[in-house]
Amino acid sequence: MNIFWFIPTFGDSRYLGSQQGSRPLDFDYLKQLGSAVDTLGYDGVLIPTGRSCEDPFVVASALIGVTRKLKFLVALRPGLLQPALAARQVATLDRLSGGRLALNLVAGGDSTELEGDGLFENSVERYEAAREFVTLWREILAKAHEGEAVDFDGKHYQVKGAKLLFPSVQKPYPPLFFGGSSEAAHELAAEKVDLYITWAEIPKAVAEKIADVRQRAEKFGRKVRIGLRVHVIVRETEAQAWTAAEELISKLDEETISKAQSTLTKLDSEGQRRMSALHKGGKARTRAELEVSPNLWAGVGLVRGGAGTALVGDPQTVVARLQEYADLGVDTFVLSGYPHLEEAYRFAELVFPLLPGKNRAQLPGANLVVSGPFGGIVRDRPELKISQS
Repeated sequence: MNIFWFIPTFGDSRYLGSQQGSRPLDFDYLKQLGSAVDTLGYDGVLIPTGRSCEDPFVVASALIGVTRKLKFLVALRPGLLQPALAARQVATLDRLSGGRLALNLVAGGDSTELEGDGLFENSVERYEAAREFVTLWREILAKAHEGEAVDFDGKHYQVKGAKLLFPSVQKPYPPLFFGGSSEAAHELAAEKVDLYITWAEIPKAVAEKIADVRQRAEKFGRKVRIGLRVHVIVRETEAQAWTAAEELISKLDEETISKAQSTLTKLDSEGQRRMSALHKGGKARTRAELEVSPNLWAGVGLVRGGAGTALVGDPQTVVARLQEYADLGVDTFVLSGYPHLEEAYRFAELVFPLLPGKNRAQLPGANLVVSGPFGGIVRDRPELKISQS
């Protein structure tokens, strides 16, 4: 399993929908998060995009120097960037990070926000433009390794002699992720991307989406990898985990939920519609209503757009639920938890030792045993028991 974490570039919080326990994102907190996730052994981080977020390319660039192995999953936005400029930015970031870059193609979003950015196309036009964008973007990056230029004459994009002088480290280009639940999104994923990522729904629904994308990909003679985006609430016991879930939404009131749902229902997004259906458009309140599948909880979606479900349970249970999705074909999991710094540690400490091939590197002093009345340590003596005085 490839395990990614999430960088909340809109700020962090201990409680959803409340200023209590909230943390603004500044550079110091950003460095803490990046360094912690890298040291803990996560494979990468998703850096979100949108008007409420800091710019993902700048954030990823800022994290290069405080990380060593971490990959950066950065949003690629057709319409906001020309493909040739996007190729140049991607190649630069990939080189400076030593090949630690992946891209997250974002073709949709809030229409009000998109119009504020100067994009007025409807959903059909956006997907059409995204298809052209990816075709040209990939060709520019691929041809750069051969020192060749690119000509392209499409409906939405045209270039003549586009040439990238400094190619990316990864050949022919960094991997491209993409998520979407509509038929148009599945078709685009099947034809153009390397990894299709879905928000966590009940396993049966996820299986249906995966099967549809794979079947469509076969028409193009392609295979597409699969990823899953979900929150996690893991504690040492099942009871503690469900208590933590309840605490996460304990500061919400009806007005806050109603306002959030009013905004979310206006989004032109099939994925958001499916997320909202899980919590009955914000009407669900009890655990019985919000636990839409064993240990899959829709409480996050009461006020959060996008990924709105969480896996809740003790370490063994959470691993079992992750394995259920892995058995469907998921090889990459993009996880998050509130607040993200503490939960990154918690998940790594409790769950990594149970994941195949994902053992966390031992911390300095892991083989040391406390001994003696003053807490002295003896190296490499696992047979010694901890003594107390």
